Amino acid sequence: MYNKIRAKLDAKIPTASAHCDIPCGIYDTGPALYHALSVVRQMDILLDTDTKDMSVHTAMKIARNTAEKEKQAEAVKHEIRIIWGDFIKGDILKEQAHELTHNIMMKASACKQDLHREDGLALVELVNDFAEMFWKIKGVKTKRVTAPYAPALEVVTPDL
Repeated sequence: MYNKIRAKLDAKIPTASAHCDIPCGIYDTGPALYHALSVVRQMDILLDTDTKDMSVHTAMKIARNTAEKEKQAEAVKHEIRIIWGDFIKGDILKEQAHELTHNIMMKASACKQDLHREDGLALVELVNDFAEMFWKIKGVKTKRVTAPYAPALEVVTPDL
């Protein structure tokens, strides 16, 4: 009985769809790139710290920068998950987005777990690849520019 009633109701109610919970329609890869650059910046600060001087000041600097590095890597994962989960649909999801998103998650985790700058650089490049894919979906041309602050790496931005 329930199924018959449900079928009649479904036939009368138009189908609605949205790509996010609100839906707001505002997505941008800029925050993920900012956080990825911040991961590398924190790594640079940590790698430049003189560990021969293990004063309280140095120990606190290491603790703060390590916590910030891990926070920024988690923020990359958060920003990418939102775009991947709420915005990307269809064939691009199957063809490219799943693997790229997974690779970003894994690389961000590697950045949290250790202090290898090459992991940070790889994270920035993966997020750049994601940004290029994202803007292509939106029909927006992109360009690569050097960030105007340390660590002064290349980032993908819309070519407006």
